[in-house]
Amino acid sequence: MSDYEMTIGGRAVAAAGSFSVRNPATGDELALAPECTREQLDLAMGAGQQAQPGWQADPPGRRSGLSALADAIEADLAQLALVITSEQGKPLRESRSEVQDAVSDLRYFAGLEITAEQIGGGRVSVLRRPVGTVAAITPWNFPLGTVIAKVAPGLAAGCTMIVKPSPFTPLSALRLGELARDILPAGVLNVVGGSDEVGAWMTAHPVPRMVSFTGSIATGKRIAAGAAPDLKRVTLELGGNDPAIVLDDVNVGDVADGVYDNAFANCGQVCVAVKRVYVPERLHAEFVEALAARARSAKLGDGQHEDTDLGPLCNQMQFDRVSDLVSDARRQGAQVAAGGRPAGGPGYFFEPTVLSGVGDDCRIVAEEQFGPAIPVLPYRDLPDAVRRANDTHFGLGASVWTSDPERGAALAPSIESGTVWVNTHQAAVPGQPFGGLKWSGVGVEGGPWGLEAFTDLQVVHVRGRG
Repeated sequence: MSDYEMTIGGRAVAAAGSFSVRNPATGDELALAPECTREQLDLAMGAGQQAQPGWQADPPGRRSGLSALADAIEADLAQLALVITSEQGKPLRESRSEVQDAVSDLRYFAGLEITAEQIGGGRVSVLRRPVGTVAAITPWNFPLGTVIAKVAPGLAAGCTMIVKPSPFTPLSALRLGELARDILPAGVLNVVGGSDEVGAWMTAHPVPRMVSFTGSIATGKRIAAGAAPDLKRVTLELGGNDPAIVLDDVNVGDVADGVYDNAFANCGQVCVAVKRVYVPERLHAEFVEALAARARSAKLGDGQHEDTDLGPLCNQMQFDRVSDLVSDARRQGAQVAAGGRPAGGPGYFFEPTVLSGVGDDCRIVAEEQFGPAIPVLPYRDLPDAVRRANDTHFGLGASVWTSDPERGAALAPSIESGTVWVNTHQAAVPGQPFGGLKWSGVGVEGGPWGLEAFTDLQVVHVRGRG
């Protein structure tokens, strides 16, 4: 692929330095991406700050701009999906779905209006006004989807944005900036490239009034600390260690398929994927074998091949982490029902892995693995399962699997997570908020709540003549 440029103030901007982006399926260099300098970041921040008042004052322009950007992305779907698969590794069908979800998000927020509320007999108006210029820092697992999850509501609210994607997967976001140059007013959407150091500069920069971040808990804590001296608002969508609790009334084969699909999609690199499974003791062996059968039949390969079920991990760092966690579990006596090893060859491929015989204190249970390895743990009774599911700093998502949906819904409030699904996992409908409890996040994305996250309240109180 050709080299990429940044988008600053509506123009293509090259950088003095660059860094290599690698194809995770081969390990080969894919492209060179620009490394933003402090001076260029100042230009981007200044462009966003200058454009913000006019963007705030033009609600019809915001709606038409978001709709036009959605149309441009949809027209570029095939190319964008190829870019995502090439830089991130997921199968093309998953990349196409990511692009289409981005289009849907833009259209949803283009049609979502912010209205004033009247109280006190109509004398008092409660308004929502945009926070201003926003710094958005995004991860590598959904390189376009997480950008749009911030850009769509931020722009709809009247904010302007400076976006920095992960250095592992910057290309699709840089392509988004290129598409936006001919659609949005100059400075409304700026996209820069660079390392984690650039993200730290953005957090500490005096221009943004808000930092929206998706990524690890450790980095989220650093961003919160970096934003505190300037009292910037932060929205943090952080890690998850999502439990799936299987009840004693299920059809094992059907439920195992649902759990497998939601544990191994995107090679397990989903913040809200199933990360640990609790199964009644009497169903445990059968459930492990059902998951393992799916794992053993999965076809690993380059995501550009249409018959690929599971692509590579995105980068060497994540490959090493998954390898270490599985090796640690094996040292502690885990039984490997499927997988358990790197797949060999070029690229960051790891066999889809199903483990049993692990304790709650094993790292692959207690930590977020973010990869294609799932531990399955037996439980004695339902209070035991819920207690163990909640015994964590994480609180992003969870699911309950049962033949009785009402029983699952009744159990959901006892589970400490931002979202609890019953007989599914990761599912969403338009307008659904998404956020985490405990260390899994601050604030929400999605729906009118996600739009309001980019606004401040203002009260206008009017009396009669003075």
